[in-house]
Amino acid sequence: MGFLDSPGGKALVLNLWRENPVFRQVIGICSTLAVTNLLKNTVLMCAALTFATALSCATIAVLRAYTPKQVRMMVQVLIIAAYVIVAGFAMRAWFPEVHKLIGPYVGLIITNCILMGRCEAFAAKNPAWPSFLDGAGAGLGYSLVLIPIAVVREVMGFGTLFGVALPARELWWHQWTIMIMPTGAFFMLALLVWLCNHWVRRQGGTPA
Repeated sequence: MGFLDSPGGKALVLNLWRENPVFRQVIGICSTLAVTNLLKNTVLMCAALTFATALSCATIAVLRAYTPKQVRMMVQVLIIAAYVIVAGFAMRAWFPEVHKLIGPYVGLIITNCILMGRCEAFAAKNPAWPSFLDGAGAGLGYSLVLIPIAVVREVMGFGTLFGVALPARELWWHQWTIMIMPTGAFFMLALLVWLCNHWVRRQGGTPA
């Protein structure tokens, strides 16, 4: 049996596209609107969420047989909070300038629907390794939506990419202020969801 035929491999791939948490399930979009005006901020946010989701799912899967059903939600939140705090401390130590901007949103990962959804729907019922891959897939699927949005917003709003000024900025480009604002994030998210669902419909699938 190949990797893609294993439960973990299937879970990872499903979260990348068919069950993508953002454009298929439309969850976890608050940070999509909050941090995608700069690519560096977005990449670090995606890394923090992927780290927290993958390790939280794996830990919850290991402890699932020892966790009473009456308190499982509280245990899950505590585990998620521990990994989110680690991610926040790491970001504060290595990228303090970014942490000043998105630190509050990193903390809100604890309440992100993606984490609770994957922990409850998959990790609470499956072994550790498939659960780790399922969580990693959810984080990567989230990243596949946020990063393209951030690229477009930073280029159009600031004329930069990863903080580096593009040549067009100095020659002829006029920055679109709307792309820096939350309105630009709404527009880009809606456009990306429409494009993805249009492609799914063209392939004969069921749009979100």
